[in-house]
Parts: sequence; C-alpha cells; structure tokens
Amino acid sequence: MSLCLAAGAVSAVLAIESFTLAWMHSIEKIRWEEDWRIEGHTLVISEARIRGSGAGMEPPAGSVLKDGVWHYRPTLPPQKMLRLTHSPHTAGYELCIDGSCRPLADHLPRIDNNVVIEIRECAS
Repeated sequence: MSLCLAAGAVSAVLAIESFTLAWMHSIEKIRWEEDWRIEGHTLVISEARIRGSGAGMEPPAGSVLKDGVWHYRPTLPPQKMLRLTHSPHTAGYELCIDGSCRPLADHLPRIDNNVVIEIRECAS
C-alpha cells in the first residue's frame, strides 16, 4: 500500500500503511495528533490525541485523560482524501511514520507557501 501526497504540481509517494498526522493549534499552541491507516482505497482514522485543552478545544465526549493527554476515537467515516492547508501563518503539519515525525512539507520540496496538500491512498 502507498500514500500519495500532492500540492499543486509537486507530489510524492510513500510506501506506508499507516501514519500519524500532527499539528499545533494556531492559538492555544497545543499539539493534536491523529492516527490513520489505509484500508482499501480509503483513509481510516483509528485514534486521536490532544495534548491539553484550551479555549474552543474541549476534548470530545468519551475522551480519556492519560498522562496529561486526552485520547479518543473519532467517529469520522472513511475518507477518500484529506485536504490540509499549508500556510506561512501557522506551524506546518507533521507526518509521523513508525514514531518518527518530520514536517509534511519536507516530503513535498519547493511547494508554495499557500497551497492545499492532498493526502490519499494511491490508486492501484
């Protein structure tokens, strides 16, 4: 299985079956993380975490606090694609693979500052 990343004319293919998407809340500066896996031709979220809480960032119902981190299972249905805005006005998204995180933009060198990054399963 492979994950396809695209931002305008720039693209990349990663031979992975699962990943974590992470980012910092632009106002509260609190880290959010989502665990995703490829199932068929869709992306399925399995768990999410919020490393704190703040204004407008209350953990969802059913969340469990473990060592200062809220854990929960989102009820989002399988997604064909994730669309993320890459902007110079906020910290960028991180893509974590097997526990190693790096900026999502590192996988797409030379992308524009204001572009939408699309993440999807690569069509077989």
